[in-house]
Amino acid sequence: METVKISAADVKKLRDATGAGMMDCKKALVEAQGDFDKAVDILRKKGQKIAAKRADRASTEGVAVTRVNEDKTAGVAIVLACETDFVGKNESFVALGGEFADIALNCSDKESFLAADFGGITVAEKLIEQTGVIGEKLDITSFEKIEAPYVGSYTHIGKIAALVGLSSAVEHADVLSKDIAMQVASMGATTLSYKDFDPAFIASETEARIAAIQKDNEELARLGKTLKNVPQYISMFQLTDEVLDQAKEEAKAVLKAEGKPEKIWDRILPGKMERFISDNTTLDKELCLLDQSFIKDEKKSVAAYVESYGDVSVVGFKRVTLG
Repeated sequence: METVKISAADVKKLRDATGAGMMDCKKALVEAQGDFDKAVDILRKKGQKIAAKRADRASTEGVAVTRVNEDKTAGVAIVLACETDFVGKNESFVALGGEFADIALNCSDKESFLAADFGGITVAEKLIEQTGVIGEKLDITSFEKIEAPYVGSYTHIGKIAALVGLSSAVEHADVLSKDIAMQVASMGATTLSYKDFDPAFIASETEARIAAIQKDNEELARLGKTLKNVPQYISMFQLTDEVLDQAKEEAKAVLKAEGKPEKIWDRILPGKMERFISDNTTLDKELCLLDQSFIKDEKKSVAAYVESYGDVSVVGFKRVTLG
């Protein structure tokens, strides 16, 4: 069979189309006898073989990317994952993540995204193709989308990305949404408010947390160290009016036992009740976005910070991360 002469321009064209290395492109073109489409198919089949071999590999590195539309009414966050940090930091890989995010912005979910067009093939096929080019397993491990009257985003060094939806485009909504997205990225809230918790989750988590503190206290007691406070509750979800009333009466009883004049109780009780609530809402501070301390001013809650912008609220948020 006569060997077809492969020009440098042919190699460059195939490389631009697939991202494959120069030698891989030349070999594919030689095997395809110069037929461009066949060469592309050869490279894709190579990707399929490598993808099959590396199917059980963990894709825990990569890049987290966000995109928000021009109207600021929709945003998407994805993770393009690979196997090594070396590949994850590569400029071409990061650029590929951006191209995927551009496409994802116009998709409703991960399934439609993977089926979307990417230069004549699907996103799923492009992932396989690039697995062959790069030599590592590539995957979209996260896909999150938010639609709201105003959407903002924040990405932390390409490792964590967050989206936040606001109820309205108030003045400086860009600053507010970015600050809250930064909070989401940094503190890892899983729900908006304690009101969203399931009662069964609260019950099991309360039991587990109290047991863990009691176990720690056994060791602290053995070492003669100060014991940790064992809370009765862990969420505002549990602090009913009855519970708060009882706590207030108990605080009054303590003040009376300490000999504090009743006329000054009204000045002391608010602080004691604030302390009681703080000691018994540890779960909220960890998992509920609005109940967390604001990272830029820990003296106020996230809810208080949002309120400072006027008639606006957080209607949703999403967070994606590597691994």
